[in-house]
Amino acid sequence: MEFVDTHCHIHEATAETGGDEHVCKKWADAGFTDAMALAEESVKHGVNRMICVGCTLRDSELAIELANKQPNCWASIGIHPHEAKDHLDADSKKRFADLATAKRVVAVGECGLDYYYGHSNKADQRELLEFQLNIAQKHDLPLIFHVRDAFEDFWSIYDQFQGLRGVIHSFSSSTQDLDQILSRGLYVGLNGIMTFTKDDDQLAAAKRVPIENLLLETDAPFLTPVPERGTICQPKHLVVTAEFLAGLREENIKHIAQVTTQNACNLFGLK
Repeated sequence: MEFVDTHCHIHEATAETGGDEHVCKKWADAGFTDAMALAEESVKHGVNRMICVGCTLRDSELAIELANKQPNCWASIGIHPHEAKDHLDADSKKRFADLATAKRVVAVGECGLDYYYGHSNKADQRELLEFQLNIAQKHDLPLIFHVRDAFEDFWSIYDQFQGLRGVIHSFSSSTQDLDQILSRGLYVGLNGIMTFTKDDDQLAAAKRVPIENLLLETDAPFLTPVPERGTICQPKHLVVTAEFLAGLREENIKHIAQVTTQNACNLFGLK
């Protein structure tokens, strides 16, 4: 079986300071300082392709750097809604936009809206989301979306653009939100949350995702699935989540592996 981890942050596992100090520190505290080794270990477990997802300008640059070194990795460039306040100046925007044509870049994101924490105000988040949607549209790139407690505003912006495609990353919402996602033809990214959530509506939504709209992800180093909770999440743990989803959805895991891998290749143009 072959799997694709469509969302991880292993590029931050370096001995030097990374683009996101919080993520870099999490890897370092767990004793992981070699992103290449993480990728190679994942391949041993059947996770043969990984998309390294950027959250800031520098973080996106690091994702590209790893993708250029590791043939099993590709990069997505993004500014997370938490980081919007620090990326509004013209220089940051230009430098970020220039990354869209870099080799091994297959998507824009993670971008979106997050009203749960409010690390950046809503107006700044909306401005940076529109900015990134324009880049994706200009270069015909798919998008990786982060949306938390903000779907109403998110759709009001998303629906202003034509021809967008992408995935709602780390889906953990309701069946009502799922219907809105599917009505727009988007993919749904499921990860380790599903193995430990106590929310029946989340599980019901996970069961209802059509397999042709399903993508698998880890969000490594975060959201380690049961029974690996208490350890740092790695791309290899994708297989644990896949096994859980196979049981939840009453589907053959080989079928899930085959279809979700093809979905990822179709969306991101992976070879």
